[in-house]
Amino acid sequence: MHFELVSAIAQIVTIATGRGIRDLARLRRRHGPGRWRKCKGVAAVRVSSGRVRRAELLSYTGTRLTASGG
Repeated sequence: MHFELVSAIAQIVTIATGRGIRDLARLRRRHGPGRWRKCKGVAAVRVSSGRVRRAELLSYTGTRLTASGG
């Protein structure tokens, strides 16, 4: 389903970190090592039919690790 954000993402919380993320191996292969977090938040989105709905969004965020280890 295609959608467009029509508001800022609010109520962002971390729901998993590090090894608690099922897709961690895929994230590391595709984007490299880092401190990965799975987050969720709520926003208003416009769906393909044109209706605006409130939706829970899931995303991954990561902080790259440097050569010094942090």
